[in-house]
Order: sequence, then C-alpha cells, then structure tokens
Amino acid sequence: MRFTPTILPEVLIIEPIIFADERGFFLESYQKQKFAEAGIDSEFVQDNHSKSKQGVLRGLHYQIQQPQGKLVRAVVGEIFDVAVDIRKNSPTFGKWVGDYLSAENRKMIWIPAGFAHGIYVLSSTAEVLYKTTDYFAPQWERSVAWNDPTINIGWPIKGTNPILSAKDKVGKFLNEI
Repeated sequence: MRFTPTILPEVLIIEPIIFADERGFFLESYQKQKFAEAGIDSEFVQDNHSKSKQGVLRGLHYQIQQPQGKLVRAVVGEIFDVAVDIRKNSPTFGKWVGDYLSAENRKMIWIPAGFAHGIYVLSSTAEVLYKTTDYFAPQWERSVAWNDPTINIGWPIKGTNPILSAKDKVGKFLNEI
C-alpha cells in the first residue's frame, strides 16, 4: 500500500496494491500492521455502507463527543471526498483537502478524529464503505455548512445546488461552532 500525506498532514490518501488478471482483481483494503507503520494505529469499531444518487452532498459531519476517525472508500461509482480540520488549536484549523475516490481508482482516504467529513456524488450512484474508530452517536453529530465561505471548498458541483439532508441544510458556519 502507498500512504500519501496531503496538505493536512494527518489526512492520508491510501492506494492499495491491486493484483489483477483475466479473472478480476484482489486488493487488501486494510491491514493493521501496514496501517500502523504509516502512523494509523487506531482500532476500528464500526463499518458503514451508504448509497447515494448523483448530486447528493453528505456533510460536513463531525461528532462533538465520541469523535470518529474514518477510513473511506467508494466501491461503486465516484465521489469527491473532503476533510476539514476543525481542531481549534491546530495550525491548519479551517483548511480542507479533497480527493476523488472511485470504484475504478480504488483510492481510500484516512480522516482522523477532529476533522469534519463530507462527500459529493459525481456518478449516477455511489456506494461508500467506511470504517470508524468510534461508534455513531446521533446525539453528538453536527454539521458544518458545506458552503461555508471561510473554508471555501472547491466542490465539483454539477448544476446549481447539491441535494442535502434536512440536517445538512442547517449546518453551521465554522465561526459558529
């Protein structure tokens, strides 16, 4: 596996080694020892699977208690995946990084606890699998507004407005959280 740091040093892009032949392919999506060698020594406690249609934007989510680190990959379709540093005393507070994850490129992204996370679906549908380092706690979940002008994420939006959940429609700006 290749672990590539991003402009947010704690957020890593992970590219698995793919063994392909006429039958198909095989890859390791997680291997504890290799991840630990790359500095990801977290225990994963939950696996999640979401399916969304084109134009859906999920996020930017975080939990004020029980913060979750996330290992994210798209297994169907393509998404633009974003991490935003929301750690108040961090030198990269308010900065973001994004990358394209797809069933074709098989990239993954590691987003540690302390970062807000969001995805935007580019393909007709996308299915996303992600491992988390803590359990989902809906009572602690919050959203940063996807269009916060102080963060200024370069979402590759197709059309005018993304499709948002009711919760994400009322996401707060960074200076409000």
